[in-house]
Parts: sequence; C-alpha cells; structure tokens
Amino acid sequence: MTGSVIWFTGLPASGKTTLANEVRERLNERGVACCVLDGDVVRQVTAPVLGYSEQARAAFYGVLAGLAAELAGQGLVVLVPATAHRRAYRERARRLAPAFLEVWVTTDLEECQRRDDKGLYAAARNKPGKLPGVGVPYERPQSAAVAASGGRDREALDAIVAWVTESRRPGSQVDAR
Repeated sequence: MTGSVIWFTGLPASGKTTLANEVRERLNERGVACCVLDGDVVRQVTAPVLGYSEQARAAFYGVLAGLAAELAGQGLVVLVPATAHRRAYRERARRLAPAFLEVWVTTDLEECQRRDDKGLYAAARNKPGKLPGVGVPYERPQSAAVAASGGRDREALDAIVAWVTESRRPGSQVDAR
C-alpha cells in the first residue's frame, strides 16, 4: 500500500497540531498506519538546530518534506502540522510525496494570538520579522484540498479521514494534487 503526506498549514497557533492529532486518533481507530511529524518537534531534534532566517527555514522545510516523503514511501500516512509559510515549501513536499493532501487551518490572526500558549506572538512584538503572520508573510494556499476552521473542525476531520480511506483502497486513483 502506498502511503501519503497530509500537510496542515496555517498561522502559528492556528490548530494544526490539534487537528493532526485528531486525524491520527481516527485513523488509528480504523487500523491505518500513521504518524505525526510535528514541525516544532522535528525542529527541536534536528542537528544542527536550524534557525529562522529564510535560508534556514527553506532548509528545514526541505528536511521535513523529505522525511515525510520517506515515511510515506514506506506505506505510512504522515501527518505534518507545520506552518510552511511559503507556498514553495508546500509545493516541494507535494512533489516528493507519493500522494499529498494540503489542509489549510484558517484561524484568523487575532484568534491565533489569543490562544498562543508558547508566547510566540508576544515575542514577535519584541523581535519583528521572525514570525509568519507578524513581520514574515504567510502565503495562503491557492488550492488547499481541505480548509479547516481551527483545530476542531469536524467537517474537515471527516473529509481528511474519507480521503485517506478512499486513497488507500486497492487501485484507487485518489490524489489531491
């Protein structure tokens, strides 16, 4: 069985990880082999630690896309909650993946700031130009297959699980490219 990459993009604190974890739970209930490659976690264990310059971000998202594609190539459904604020980063992941679904978590900036438990937005006020959505442009997807309103959007959750279920059927041609 061919695996796939599901990339959850959106502003920091938009609910990407929350939704990815909900999808993982649903897929686990159905016996689908999957994993979450959370951008924040992967960044912490990458050596050397990559910074936040444009060059470092491009390198980081290249590594993340490559890891996701490698795991998907082994049959896993790989859930990647990672901002990837440039379309080019997400397009690279799409090109590498055996099957790819882009999910846009559409939470507005004010709500992201309100729910930010990591203090990213407060820090961005002191160091402008470091955070997507605040000083660093976030390029919205032009054609995301699924748009989720926050991390607990049940319709989006159902659509993602349906896509995985359909794409894993033998002979299926489902692909959200």
